[in-house]
Amino acid sequence: MVSAVFHSPGDASFDAPEHPMTPKMIATPAASTSASTPKAPEVAAKMPFDWRNLWRNVLPPILGLGLLIGIWAIISISTSSSIPSPFETFKEAVVLFSDPFYRKGPNDQGVGWNVLMSLERVAVGFGLAALVGIPAGFAIGRFEFMGRMFNPLISLLRPVSPLAWLPIGLMVFKGANPAAIWTIFICSIWPMVINTAVGVQRVPQDYMNVARVLNLSEWKIVTKILFPAVLPYMLTGVRLAVGTAWLVIVAAEMLTGGVGIGFWVWDEWNNLNVKHIIIAIFVIGIVGLVLEYALIKLATAFTFEEVKS
Repeated sequence: MVSAVFHSPGDASFDAPEHPMTPKMIATPAASTSASTPKAPEVAAKMPFDWRNLWRNVLPPILGLGLLIGIWAIISISTSSSIPSPFETFKEAVVLFSDPFYRKGPNDQGVGWNVLMSLERVAVGFGLAALVGIPAGFAIGRFEFMGRMFNPLISLLRPVSPLAWLPIGLMVFKGANPAAIWTIFICSIWPMVINTAVGVQRVPQDYMNVARVLNLSEWKIVTKILFPAVLPYMLTGVRLAVGTAWLVIVAAEMLTGGVGIGFWVWDEWNNLNVKHIIIAIFVIGIVGLVLEYALIKLATAFTFEEVKS
C-alpha cells in the first residue's frame, strides 16, 4: 500500500487499491507543509516625498503672491490708507461673496450676476467670431488670391483699438448690449483668422501632392488633410481670441452701462468704493485665468506630442 503513493495516478499498468485512508495519506503532508510554512510579509514600497518638486512648483507661486501682498500693504501705508489694505479688502470680499447673486434693482445686483452677464456677452461675440474667422482663415490660407485680397485689410483693421469700434456698434445696432457684442466680435476675430491661415500655409506640400494624385475633392482635402494639420494653430488662435474678448468686454461695459463686470467697476468708482474696485480686479483676473487654463487643456487634448513640447 505504501508503494501506491509513489505511482502516478495516470499509470495504466497500475490499479491503485481503493482504501479509505489513501486520500488522507496523500493530502495530509501537503496540508501540513502549507500550514507550517510561514508566508513572507508583504512589504509596501514607500516612495520618498519629492521635496524638489514642491520647491519648484508650489513655493514660487506662494512667494510671488506674498510679494504682491507685501507691495500692496506698503502702498496702502504710504498713501495713508487711501488705498485699502489687503486685510480690509479681504474682509470686504468675504461680505461681498457671502451673497453674490442678490438683486435690489436693475443697477444694483451681485457680483455673480455681473460676471455671468459679461461671460454671456463674451460667449456670443466670441462664437460669432469663430463661425466667421475660422472658415475665413481656411480660405485665406488655402487660396493665394484670397490671401492677397484680404491681407491688406487685416493689416489695416487689426491694430484698431477695441473702443474705436464701439461707437460704430452703437450707431448701427441702436443698443448697448449688441454694441458690446459687436466690439467683442470685431476684436477677437483677427487672432483666429491669422493663426488658421498660417496653419494652412504651413501644411507640407507633400500632403497636397498626394491629394492631387488621389483626385480628392476640396471637402475631403479640408476635412482629411488640412483640418488635422491646422488644429494646433487654430486652437492657439482661439485661446488668444478668448483673452482678447475678455479684455474688451470690461472696457466696453464701462462705456455702455448695464449689468456686467465692467459696469460694476465703473459704478463702484462713481461711489468711491475702492475696495470693490480692487475685488473686481481680482475677479476679472481669476475668470480670465480659468478661461485660459481651460483652453490650454482643450488645446493639449487635441494636439500632437511634438506640438505640445
